[in-house]
Amino acid sequence: CPDDFGSSQGELVFPPLCISSSKTPLKKPEPSVPVAPLDEEEGDTCAICFEQWTNAGDHRLSALRCGHLFGYTCIERWLKGQAGKCPQCNKKAKRSDIVILYARTLKALDTSEQERMKSSLEKEQKLRRQAELESAQSRLQLQVLTDECSKLRKQVQELKALVAQHNMSASQQPGSSRTCIPGSLPSSQSQRKYHLEKVFVVSQTGNCRVMAYCDSLSCLVVSQPSPQSTFIPGCGVKMMSVANLKSSQYIPIHSKQIRGLAFGSRADGLLLSAALDNTLKLTSLATNTVVQTYNAGRPVWSCCWCLDDTNYIYAGLVNGSIMIYDLRDTNSHVQELVPQKSRCPMVSLSYLPRMASVSLPYGGILAGTLEGACFWEQKAGNSYRPHHLPLEPGGCIDIQTEISTRHCLATYRPSKNNPCVRCVMMELTCSPLTEASEDVVYSSNPVQTFSAGPTCKLLTKNAIFQSPEEDGSVFVCAGDEASNSALLWDAGSGSLLQKLQADLPVLDICPLEMNQTHLLATLTEKTVKIYKWQ
Repeated sequence: CPDDFGSSQGELVFPPLCISSSKTPLKKPEPSVPVAPLDEEEGDTCAICFEQWTNAGDHRLSALRCGHLFGYTCIERWLKGQAGKCPQCNKKAKRSDIVILYARTLKALDTSEQERMKSSLEKEQKLRRQAELESAQSRLQLQVLTDECSKLRKQVQELKALVAQHNMSASQQPGSSRTCIPGSLPSSQSQRKYHLEKVFVVSQTGNCRVMAYCDSLSCLVVSQPSPQSTFIPGCGVKMMSVANLKSSQYIPIHSKQIRGLAFGSRADGLLLSAALDNTLKLTSLATNTVVQTYNAGRPVWSCCWCLDDTNYIYAGLVNGSIMIYDLRDTNSHVQELVPQKSRCPMVSLSYLPRMASVSLPYGGILAGTLEGACFWEQKAGNSYRPHHLPLEPGGCIDIQTEISTRHCLATYRPSKNNPCVRCVMMELTCSPLTEASEDVVYSSNPVQTFSAGPTCKLLTKNAIFQSPEEDGSVFVCAGDEASNSALLWDAGSGSLLQKLQADLPVLDICPLEMNQTHLLATLTEKTVKIYKWQ
C-alpha cells in the first residue's frame, strides 16, 4: 500500500485497500480520514485531517501567512505534495511560511453581531449628525427670515407714517373735502363699528390688571392672581387664543401683583413682565415657563422692549429710574437711567424706534411718571440723553404712543381747573437748537383733547392706534370709570364714535390684528371683552 496520500491536484487521496488471497475473514476497513462530529466546533480541529490539534508534539497548532490554522504535520505534508497553496483559500504558500502558534487553547469569539451593531450605530450617528446640521441651517434661515420680516414691518410703519403725512397735507389744501384741524390727523370716513364678539371671565375674585398681545402666536395674555392661591400663591397670566377665541391655561410668574406686560418683535413668544416683587421676568409661551429673572431691587411699575435691538429690555422702577438689561447678560442690569427731577413711580414706558419721520426721526424711550414725561434719546454706543417734555404739571397717570405717526396720548386726572378726566393727544417733534448745532430740542404739541367722566381712582391704561380702515386716521380709546365703559374717539375730528359698555371700570385697552381681522380688547378686573371691527 502506498505510504503517501498527497496528490498533485491538491486533493486528498486515500490509500487503496490491500486484498489478501487467503480466505481469512475480511476485517471492516477503518476510514483513513475521520469525520468530525457535528457538534464539534470548527475552531478546535485541523481542516486537513479533522483531528483536534495539540499545543505540543507533531500535530501542534500552526498557521500560514494567510491566517488559516492546521496541525503541523498535516500542513507540512500537504505543502510537500501540493503546488504550494493553502488548502482553504488556495493562496500561495511554502514550507517556510509555517508558523507554530504557542497557545494552550484557541477559541474565536463570534463578533459578527457586534460588528453589525457597530456598523448600524455608525450609520445612525452619521444620520444624526446630518439631521443636526440641517436643523442648525434651518434655525439660521429662520433667524434670517425673522430679521427680514422685522425690517419689512418697520418699513411698512414708515410708509404708513408717510401716507398719513401726505393725507394730512392734502386735507389742508384748498378745495379738499376733508376737514382737519391744523397739526392733527385726517378723520375716518368709515361707517363700520366695533361689535362684541366674545366675553372671557378671567378671574372670579378680580384683581386683573394689565394685558398684552403676541402677534406671532395670536395670543392675548392677561395678568391675574393665582386661581389656586392655597397651592400656588402669587400672580401670573391667563393665555387666550385669538384664533379660536378660547382661553387656555394659567402660568404662574410673580409672587406679587403684575404691573406691566410687553411683547417685542421677536418670533419666539417671549413675554416680558414687571411686578411689585422687585423682579423683571421673561416667560416663554412655548414652554409656559420662566426662562430669565432679573432682580431690580425695587418694585417694578412698567416695562418695554427695545424695538431697534431685541436684546435690550427696560424696566421702570418705583423711584423713577429706568433699568436697562441685556438678554445676553443674565446677571444684572447693564445701565441705569436716573431721573433728573422728581422720583415718582414710572407708570408707563414706551419705545419709539428710529424711522424716517419728518417730525421725530430719532429712537428712544418715552417715560411717563405721575408728574411728567421724559424722552431718553438713544445715541451711539447705547448712551441716552434725556429731554423733558412740557406736559401739564401733576396728575398724569398714563402715556401711550402711536409709533408710525409719532403721536402720544397723555391721560390726566380731574383737577380744580379741569373737573373731568382728559386724554390729550400730542405730536412729538424735534428741532435743532441752533442752525450749526447738532443738539435738538424735543417738544410735545397738543393736537386734540378728549374728555371723559369726573371719576378717576385707578391707574388705567388707554390706547392710541391706527384706524382699522388703514386710511391714515387714528383712533383714541380710553376707559371711563364714571360710566364703566370704554370711549372710542376719532383723533382727526375729535368726535366720539362709540361707547363700549362694561360691568366694571375698564383698566386696560389693547387693539389686535389677526389675518386681516381687526379686534379690540377691553379689560376689567374680572373679564375681557373682545370686539370685532365690521
